[in-house]
Amino acid sequence: MSRTTLAASAVVAALLAPTGPAHAESPDGIPVLTDERGRTLTLRGWNVEDKAGRGDQALSAVTERHFRDMRAQGFNFARLLVFWDDLEPRRGRYSETYLRKIERVLDWAEKHDVHVLIDAHQDVFGPAFGHRGVPAWATRTDGLPFTPHPDDWFAEYFEPAVQRAFTHLYEDEDLRRAQAGMWRVLADRFEDHPAVLGYDLINEPMGELREGEDLPTAARRIERDHLTPMYNRLADAVRSVDRDTWIFVEPTPIVGEGVPTGLGRIDDPKVVYAPHFYNTAMEAGADYDPAAGWIESYERAVTQYPKEYKVPVVVGEWGPLNNSLPNMNRFYRDAMASLGRYGSGWAGYVWCYGGGYCAVDGAGTFRTNKELTAQPYAEAVAGTVRSSGYDSGTGVYRLEYDARRHGSRVTELSLPPGAWQVAVRGKAVVLREGAGRAWVVAAPGARVTVTVTRG
Repeated sequence: MSRTTLAASAVVAALLAPTGPAHAESPDGIPVLTDERGRTLTLRGWNVEDKAGRGDQALSAVTERHFRDMRAQGFNFARLLVFWDDLEPRRGRYSETYLRKIERVLDWAEKHDVHVLIDAHQDVFGPAFGHRGVPAWATRTDGLPFTPHPDDWFAEYFEPAVQRAFTHLYEDEDLRRAQAGMWRVLADRFEDHPAVLGYDLINEPMGELREGEDLPTAARRIERDHLTPMYNRLADAVRSVDRDTWIFVEPTPIVGEGVPTGLGRIDDPKVVYAPHFYNTAMEAGADYDPAAGWIESYERAVTQYPKEYKVPVVVGEWGPLNNSLPNMNRFYRDAMASLGRYGSGWAGYVWCYGGGYCAVDGAGTFRTNKELTAQPYAEAVAGTVRSSGYDSGTGVYRLEYDARRHGSRVTELSLPPGAWQVAVRGKAVVLREGAGRAWVVAAPGARVTVTVTRG
């Protein structure tokens, strides 16, 4: 293996070359996410949130430290939770204070070179049911009952009042206009912010089950009849003010049980399929069972939609509550391998400093097994990726790609803390290493192999 040195003029030319057309698909037929230079983009990071802060205290739990610490561990992606009830607390009155708070967070992300997905988050619809999301003024229940489930909040989605509220959101024309208006405000305000990569139109949407209908059947019907037209409406609203930013769409959370989505085509050229990766048993406290085949079942189901509709995949949330059970080390290794096979990236849940789902403790140290999410990877590849993967057993990352003939030829690598050696084979050179990053510049059309090892 040798490292071929390029002439200084060629390096400069590669750095300054104009962008060219993006490559369409990965080897498995699923399209890849691309950046503004047309390079194959990989996102790895975490959700960032403040569910407790409201009004004047909204987003106060999110600080610059979140983005500085994530970037220091090699992560380049944050899914930022924002809430419609904070943005529009009274119908037609948008909070300028909240928009400025979001902008401050985005400025921190830009400073630390972290891409941001703005997520219109809801849990159990919204504050009418003791959670966050859709404002109370946009919640219609027809007087149906709601009983809280403090020990099983997800069960609240199946309360009659919550299910009816979703139906009204999907079907009532004035609520449709209000939801589209909310997205026009967000997209118009942040379309030009350098940190913003995409918009996640609604978190974990649910709906109303019909009598005698099992959950998988209901999920596919809701995705087909309610979510597909909603996403098309909201995409149109976004495009009325923002032509370029990626639009992320989610199925119902039922996809986590290995149920293929019923979601239909979203008529937009920059759509990303953004499922979540949760297992009901593990969320209830069970250990990972490798023999159960859950990850394999999930992967088969979740890849059907992007292959059919030719859209990239980014998993918007994943990670168990109890990460210290005996099989969780195996889970993180299996999960990371699976996510790397078909997706353009993921956001773990959640980057915070403490217990529960938090990625790190108060001192910023990874909690048990979560350190396995920090691996070398190629953030942006200036070419067609032939293969890419990290071997957790040997600690070796390998990337093979065909360099572009036109446009940017700079491939960016992310390296977790520690000593790493980067070697290349082919007509390419490692331009610089250090501070958790490395850059590879290749000759036009070259076949390049990059190997990253601990050194």
